[in-house]
Amino acid sequence: MLKPSMLKPSSHIHGHAPPAALRPSEYTSALIQVLRARAACVRGADALEIGSGSGVVLAALGALGAGSLCGVDIENEAVVSGSLLLRELGYGHAQFHQGDMWLPVAGRRFDVIAANLPHFPMQPQAFAGRLASWSSGGPDGRRLLDAFLQGLPAYLAPDGRAIMTHNAFVGLDRSRAMVEQIGLSLRVASSTLIHLLREKLDLMTPSVLCAEEDRSIYRYGPYAFAEMHIVEIGAPEIFG
Repeated sequence: MLKPSMLKPSSHIHGHAPPAALRPSEYTSALIQVLRARAACVRGADALEIGSGSGVVLAALGALGAGSLCGVDIENEAVVSGSLLLRELGYGHAQFHQGDMWLPVAGRRFDVIAANLPHFPMQPQAFAGRLASWSSGGPDGRRLLDAFLQGLPAYLAPDGRAIMTHNAFVGLDRSRAMVEQIGLSLRVASSTLIHLLREKLDLMTPSVLCAEEDRSIYRYGPYAFAEMHIVEIGAPEIFG
């Protein structure tokens, strides 16, 4: 099991300033909250995060007692930032790989797989200081989501579980059906409303926005909110 070193004064804690593009979001907060509620499943586990970004989710997994930590991100900036954060927090044995989704961890299996993937339905483009690869999920929002779900059987340990963010407006039932086709089960661990900035809402694929108005996207005057779930995926028997 990984053991963090004793924390030093604030200069140690704040020694690494991550790029603004990697700042944690409401999605990150919701994902960490569910992971903390599943602490017993994390303790001693071989943990992987696909789309590791700042590395803060892996830091939370380490604090919960994960046995090993591994992160994958398409952008080198995330690999560097995550490596620095984990090293500063005392998780020097954490592994980070730059690469596309599952390719860097081919042949390995993990007990816990976390993911907060870009799955907003929009054309690839940078938004609010974030790179396109950290913003867009393609026209229907499922470009990375589907690839992640399809790869799970090869990388998830038999009694392991994946815990991930999932916008309601990209089709939870579609994901559940896909997961069941590959012999796994999906359940919603928590749900919340996420505030959608007008600038981002304007980028949403029009057909998706039209279909989801008053279904999973709610407007109150100039403000819009969307349903977002944290889902767990694993073998049917682990959910009882």
